Amino acid sequence: MDQRINLVTLGVADVQASAAFFERLGWKRSSQSQDEVAFFDAGGMVFGLFGRDSLAADAGVSPDGNGFRAFSLALNFGSKDAVDAALKEAEAAGARIVKPAEEVFWGGYSGYFTDPDGNLWEVAHNPFWPLDEDGRVQLPA
Repeated sequence: MDQRINLVTLGVADVQASAAFFERLGWKRSSQSQDEVAFFDAGGMVFGLFGRDSLAADAGVSPDGNGFRAFSLALNFGSKDAVDAALKEAEAAGARIVKPAEEVFWGGYSGYFTDPDGNLWEVAHNPFWPLDEDGRVQLPA
């Protein structure tokens, strides 16, 4: 199997409300989006929003579940100042800051917010993972 991820889809309570949140962050919705699903170009990956119940039905699983989901999504930036600015922008767009940015044990700087559906997003500066000119992480071999 190829070592890659092409699409991350979040099951959300209200696709249009969630899509509007990401648009307030400056993300551009793809023309392939519809009322029931929204897609965003995420720098070589696709980020999708799909109704929680519909996503569960599509996978054949129960839509029940709440609390900590045992994963986070992350946005990496080239500096601490950019992390602080991104957290402020997320909060202004309707995110809830759950951990303000701070120096962290692994040598970086990060904080967390939750989107309108409670999904956990880390906003980080990792000095050990440089970003290319397109903002993509250059993971050391």
